[in-house]
Amino acid sequence: MRATLPPSLYRTTHFIIFLIIAFINAFVDLGHKIIIQNTVFKIYDDSQQVLLTALVNGLILLPFILTFTASGFLSDRFAKPRIMQWAAFMAIILTLLITFSYYQGWFIFAFCMTFLLALQSAIYSPAKYGYIRELVGDQKIADANGLTQATSIVAILSGIILFSVGFEHYLAPHDFDSEQQIVMLIAPLGWLLVLLSLIEFLLALSLPDLRKQRRARTFNWQQYRQGQLFKNNLTLLRQSPVIWLAILALSLFWGISQTVLATFPAFAKLVLDESNTVVIQGLLACAGIGIIIGSITAGKLTNHFSRYLITIGALGQLIVLSILPQLADTLLFASAIVCFGLFGGLFIVPLNTLIQHHAPLSHLGTILAGNNWLQNMVMLTFLVLTMLAALFNLSSWLILISLPVILFLCFLLLSLKISNITVKVDVLD
Repeated sequence: MRATLPPSLYRTTHFIIFLIIAFINAFVDLGHKIIIQNTVFKIYDDSQQVLLTALVNGLILLPFILTFTASGFLSDRFAKPRIMQWAAFMAIILTLLITFSYYQGWFIFAFCMTFLLALQSAIYSPAKYGYIRELVGDQKIADANGLTQATSIVAILSGIILFSVGFEHYLAPHDFDSEQQIVMLIAPLGWLLVLLSLIEFLLALSLPDLRKQRRARTFNWQQYRQGQLFKNNLTLLRQSPVIWLAILALSLFWGISQTVLATFPAFAKLVLDESNTVVIQGLLACAGIGIIIGSITAGKLTNHFSRYLITIGALGQLIVLSILPQLADTLLFASAIVCFGLFGGLFIVPLNTLIQHHAPLSHLGTILAGNNWLQNMVMLTFLVLTMLAALFNLSSWLILISLPVILFLCFLLLSLKISNITVKVDVLD
């Protein structure tokens, strides 16, 4: 059964509330990560910084891998707004614990809390993306994906700027020489995380359940322990060539992006001799600006030019990644990163739309959870390779110039294969 198609996506009250919730969720997740990463940036340099930055990113990815089967089952079994409400409630508890750890100077505890905050997001994610189709209908999926992607990126940009500025503001009058001192000085930022989590929870309570008919299911713990549910879910992902190849392409894109994100701060610090986290994070934020432009553009064009957008996005990113390590000027850095994000937006929106459009409604949550699982497996693999390179004291420049470019060639070949697939098939309800 399809959700009722609203007359205007932009005037739908519930969709606007959904976008606000998506904004807050991304903002809160990003806020704590920025605090941890900026602390690492202040204390460590080059290979050590790359190693710890990759580690914190790995803690964010690991829950998406571990909860693949469970999160997909929950999203398909229960009302997606209910899952989002419980996840938002858990965020309140977690941000209170995080804020407490800041005030106590427990840096390692705060570092590890990154994992639990990501665990909450892993349960939340399939329900969030599955709810888009229920909320806007099949014909508006591309538009809604573009807006949701753009909203998440705006949240990331806002979080980078606000938390980095707040971070520098609280540190400016003080001297420090340890991680513990830093997190105690910036502790008031934790209350912003708590407040936003509370607002997210209250807004989530207003989301309606648009799919009243839902097949009752029970979770088979024996099959889960034996790994049978995991195998069945992977088989489900591979039933549609369009879905499977789209997931693989997205996974490779995000894996390469993780290597760039983990390596770039140390590289920019070395090349630009810049120690201000606002500048470094601001450069990374330029990718978000590009993704916003690319996502909104792709949302408008996806229904007619999917295969061309995928190819253009892949080629554009390959060119940008090839020239990025050669740059030594801040303005050129910023311009190149904006272009990287723009081509990324052109690439990921049509792929996400293909997955949602071709997935059966009865298994949409499981397929989206599987999408998360494979993406995070690939991202974690890239981060492990980055960490190994850092352990062997390979410079950030060498990592940036070799690993992403070489592996991106595989990603390009895959995207070209996707572009040749006929994507106009009947939607499975």
